[in-house]
Amino acid sequence: MNFKKTWNMQNGCDAIITKASSSLSLLEVDMLKLSSRESKAYSEAGKEYSLIILGGKCTVQGDGFDYKGIGRRKNVFDGPATALYIPANRKFTIKADTDVSIAVCKSPSDMDAEPVLVNPEDVIIKDLGKDGWKRQAHFIVDERINAKHIYVGEAYVASGMWASYPPHKHDEDDMPTEASQEEIYYYEFGRDAGFGIQRVYSKEGDIDETYTVKTGDIVEIPRGYHPFCCAPGYNSYYLWIMAGKDRGFYMTTQDDHKWLAG
Repeated sequence: MNFKKTWNMQNGCDAIITKASSSLSLLEVDMLKLSSRESKAYSEAGKEYSLIILGGKCTVQGDGFDYKGIGRRKNVFDGPATALYIPANRKFTIKADTDVSIAVCKSPSDMDAEPVLVNPEDVIIKDLGKDGWKRQAHFIVDERINAKHIYVGEAYVASGMWASYPPHKHDEDDMPTEASQEEIYYYEFGRDAGFGIQRVYSKEGDIDETYTVKTGDIVEIPRGYHPFCCAPGYNSYYLWIMAGKDRGFYMTTQDDHKWLAG
């Protein structure tokens, strides 16, 4: 199966990752782009949502909540995100106050919880890595939010740097060392010509994929190691969306590369 998909970034709702079209069972993603005053309604039962506002401003109204005029950045390179966690079985409508782009992340859930608005000042920012593998990680829908499966953040990778490196994986239920979690990366680059290289390969050797990724590309990671490198001269961004019963950074480094983490 081809794990790479591409969003055309046109107006409307594009169901990029679905259970029918992907290798994943715990994650689905719609990429939503609305012009000012347009709207999109959701009423899918048995799913929790994380709305990550990539750029623009919107109002989200639903069962028991009404968040008006949320979203502060113009694009993904314009500061930390605004996000909204919506628990299972809540109908809602997204109304564009300006032109707006949103990653609508979904995961199965039967858990009753409260909606949570995450403002930019709520995002936890950490500088991770060293040498040639530095990145800035933004934790958005994390352990602070009472969710069933979904765990979401963003990463910024500078010119020539690697991320998700040394190669790590989170596909075995071996807590508290490693959790079984699916993941998705959505990419954007600071310039139109920007690109990077994404690998996805399994410990067992049955998965061994390498993709060139550009703005609008999405890579699903059902299991295995998944390092990424950004082409020199360009700055990159990726949205990371994880799902599993154990939410958090529980992962193991590939044995051959463990010495790099010392």
